[in-house]
Amino acid sequence: MANELSHGRILKVSGPLVVADLMSGSGMFELVRVGHGKLIGEIIKLIGDTASIQCYEETAGLSVGDPVQRTGAPLQVELGPGIMDNIFDGIQRPLETIADETKSVFIPRGITVNALDHTKKWNFTPSNEVKVGDIVAGGYIIGDVPENDMIMHKIMIPPNVRGRVKSFVSQGVYTLDDIIMVLVDPLDSSKTFNVYMVHKWPVRRPRPYVEKMSSNEPLLTGQRVLDTMFPTVLGGTCAIPGAFGCGKTCISQALSKYSNAKGIIYVGCGERGNEMAEVLKDFPELTVKQIQPDGSFKQVCIMQRTCLVANTSNMPVAAREASIYTGITLAEYYRDMGMNMAMMADSTSRWAEALREISGRLGEMPGDSGYPAYLGTRLAFFYERAGKVQCVGSPARTGSVTIVGAVSPPGGDFSDPVTSSTLTIVMVFWGLDKNLAKKKHFPSVNWNISFSKYERPLRQYYESRPEDDPSRNIPDMVTKFKKILAEEKSLQEIVQLVGKDSLGEEQKVTLEVARIIREDYLMQNGFSAWDYNCPMHKTTGMLQCMTTFYDLCQKAVASKFTWARIRRALHQQYVDITMLKQLSPALADEKMVNDSVARLLDDLETGFSDLLANRR
Repeated sequence: MANELSHGRILKVSGPLVVADLMSGSGMFELVRVGHGKLIGEIIKLIGDTASIQCYEETAGLSVGDPVQRTGAPLQVELGPGIMDNIFDGIQRPLETIADETKSVFIPRGITVNALDHTKKWNFTPSNEVKVGDIVAGGYIIGDVPENDMIMHKIMIPPNVRGRVKSFVSQGVYTLDDIIMVLVDPLDSSKTFNVYMVHKWPVRRPRPYVEKMSSNEPLLTGQRVLDTMFPTVLGGTCAIPGAFGCGKTCISQALSKYSNAKGIIYVGCGERGNEMAEVLKDFPELTVKQIQPDGSFKQVCIMQRTCLVANTSNMPVAAREASIYTGITLAEYYRDMGMNMAMMADSTSRWAEALREISGRLGEMPGDSGYPAYLGTRLAFFYERAGKVQCVGSPARTGSVTIVGAVSPPGGDFSDPVTSSTLTIVMVFWGLDKNLAKKKHFPSVNWNISFSKYERPLRQYYESRPEDDPSRNIPDMVTKFKKILAEEKSLQEIVQLVGKDSLGEEQKVTLEVARIIREDYLMQNGFSAWDYNCPMHKTTGMLQCMTTFYDLCQKAVASKFTWARIRRALHQQYVDITMLKQLSPALADEKMVNDSVARLLDDLETGFSDLLANRR
């Protein structure tokens, strides 16, 4: 990047858009350095020898005639050990390193620093599968580096490289600038290629894979409404649209904290800076249990599996697009190691607004609400980089990238172009409701408009569980929940017209059980000591107890019992069902939860048996 290839000159500056001439031979999306301050920019339009450049830094002070230096390379990220437990800006500049060097809270314009620490030494262990003389190609794992207590970083041959191994280092401590392998072209021994623990990859080019695979393994989030009512899979695509204050960021952060993904790439795209500050404050205080080689457990900080890409609302607008592509490229890199990664984009609406501004300055024909006509194409190109794949190289392995994109429609209007375009692409829609949020019902996921298209593959996953595993019945229990909630919606209209007393006993049972589902299952207090996270065994137990209670109530009503009498006779069991959520995930292990659920199920069966036996 430092080598000067040629120069152009600035013709026009319009906000983040810079137009330069004398740019013949440039390529689309080529990285350039703009002005005497060498601001980072990217070519987004070429007409003759004139190039339109999207500048990722503040353009104040640029003048007509200032130089534009071409680099001959696209915008690319540096991939290697040291990505996790780090925070970058939208073009992968490490914010902590910049702060240490400049002693300032602001990023100086034109500053150039290595994305990763090239002075830090890493303990490299070569793979036993690769020997001198072997022919290797892109994706071959040639060694391991313990990045931290949670991530074993796999060192891979870059995807666009192949050759015969000429030399290979032994186990030892190396920096990112040390050569660990030399490859030679089998057809021309004079051509060699040095392999390091780090390589670069263009952010706009998806990393290669053998094939995409269908996934049926659930992405567990720790949120009951998401894990069961509208579940997603590892490698799925999800959208979280909602108005301001509905809890989009809280859901994204909860997924980052408690999901079963191996690693998290959290992209703050155009959102407020205090949200990223909250992540930086909260995440280091959270730990997870990590099993050790001796079988013991160790509490490990979750920041060790998290990488933050921060492009907040006070940073240059154009860099929002770069932050999205930077985040997905980092996620794909870890996917190629065979990991299940999750990428949180908060929010894609801010990226769309950046596209709208640049499109307007380019003079393009606007589409709906002023957004560019290619908005849907850009969104689809981003979301299609998610999925479960068979990775290239050896040994054979699979990995996945799950994308969860928050959408911020103005005023919660889901007919907004960004929301409507996203809904045609994603497979899971978690629609947040402003009215639920006003009632302090969180997560404010509206069960009447949300959906998941992964229910069929997940049904196959749960039905493949052992016969004695209660989670086998999760799809059927969830179907029953949805039926109860749908019936409640229609019954509420009747109640508002003629009152509750006009309902039959079966309908009264439906209303009461629906209230339990809403208030004690779908609602989840993320700030409580017992409900901040709900493991799957606890979720399954709550499903079992509530569906069993509903079935037994309906059976009792069919035997001419009223709801009022059922409630009086089984008051304690009713209270116990509503208190199930207070089993703390930190204190109650799976066996303790299963024992509590089994006791409650027995109490329900006994209580209803006594009720039917004492018919009077």
